[in-house]
Amino acid sequence: MTVQPITTTANYAHGRPWLASLHGTDQTETVTIDASKLVAGTHYVASADPAQPYSRVLSGVPLGKITASGLYGPYDPAAADGRQVLAGLVFDECVFSPGQPKIPCALLWHGSARASKIPGGIDVTKITASPTGALIRWGA
Repeated sequence: MTVQPITTTANYAHGRPWLASLHGTDQTETVTIDASKLVAGTHYVASADPAQPYSRVLSGVPLGKITASGLYGPYDPAAADGRQVLAGLVFDECVFSPGQPKIPCALLWHGSARASKIPGGIDVTKITASPTGALIRWGA
């Protein structure tokens, strides 16, 4: 049996329209997302290309830290598992394969963001300030 590895490259154009300034972008934190908490079409784009089966968590998705597991999930002000405290925003798109339970990503925990450009939307009036939460200044 002969094994011949192959390599493919795919380039995706994306941006960060939600990012209002570069402040804080040099100090992102590496976190791990619980993939079971994500919703396709809101938090990530599922791959439709059989040659490139990786899905992508969208840049700008707001995250909160799940107290019991230490993993992160989509921020939800109505949650009671720790995600009700905004921890930050996914800084750059993160790729993951189908069935992958945990997704590493970079978290922007302080800086400036445009609320109107956040994937899935965010109501900034429902964000409660917390000493353990994100330090995000919100614009339109």
